[in-house]
Amino acid sequence: MTLFRLLTEGTRALEEAGAPDARQDAQQLLLAAFQLDMVHFLMSRMQELEDDERNQGAMELYRRMIERRRRRCPLQQILGSQEFMGLEFYVNRHVLIPRQDTETLAELVLADMTAQDLAGVQAAGRSLLDLCTGSGCIAISLAVKGAFDRVTVTDISKEALKVAERNAAALLPGWRLCRGDDSSGQEGMEDRERAAEFWQGDLFAALPEDGRRYDVITSNPPYIPTAVIVTLEPEVREHEPMLALDGAEDGLYYYRRIAADAGRYLKPGGRIYLEIGFDQGAAVSSLLKANGYQDVRIYRDLSGKDRVVVACLLV
Repeated sequence: MTLFRLLTEGTRALEEAGAPDARQDAQQLLLAAFQLDMVHFLMSRMQELEDDERNQGAMELYRRMIERRRRRCPLQQILGSQEFMGLEFYVNRHVLIPRQDTETLAELVLADMTAQDLAGVQAAGRSLLDLCTGSGCIAISLAVKGAFDRVTVTDISKEALKVAERNAAALLPGWRLCRGDDSSGQEGMEDRERAAEFWQGDLFAALPEDGRRYDVITSNPPYIPTAVIVTLEPEVREHEPMLALDGAEDGLYYYRRIAADAGRYLKPGGRIYLEIGFDQGAAVSSLLKANGYQDVRIYRDLSGKDRVVVACLLV
């Protein structure tokens, strides 16, 4: 047996199952199972594998991975990671897999924060609230990039928050991490301390009624209309959490709630950034305008589709 034969075997199995990018996926799984980089794979792919315990274990692992992918489990869930904004995030079946589309939102926030810095706006203590955080990819990326030094995230899923906490622990060394429902985690917290809080609950209902307000609110809420979910690829509809996908009948359920309540949590002049479906720009913009937001703008992703709505709360 050689690595090349294993790659061919895995590619054929995925092709027969109708999995897209069969060879590329089989190759990534092979490299992961044998803990190889591409250079060492290319150098040794035609060599006969030694019949030892290590190689036997790697082959068994690889074939188990191929079987999971053959059943259309997402590659990222099998590997347990996904890159976002140049950072490696742990993912599992409890969170939406971070996508490049969402980087559009993060990049817009970074650009606006940089513009404020250049304009002389004080950045110290700048705070972010991320709703429906999932893996935490938006909030944690923005914290790593230096846009904020106080981050609060919420999610209705306890398991999703565990994933976000794990990613924060790996990517935010030196930050103070605390669960919002753990009052002891707040003791002795200084205003200058970089800190991340994790609150479980339904949107703003997860937060305490203590009058806190944020400079920026971000969210990638569930926005797929219920009837559309059955048309999605098996990787999405069968393996990613329905809580992160289903936006109710018209896909706008969570936008209505966020638009109605976010004003109580934004500082004057604060901004809200919402990821949207490609055909929801006008509807979400109207919801924000109806709730008193100004300077409402729609931004497109790299494919040219509407992807993010940004608005400002002036009062």
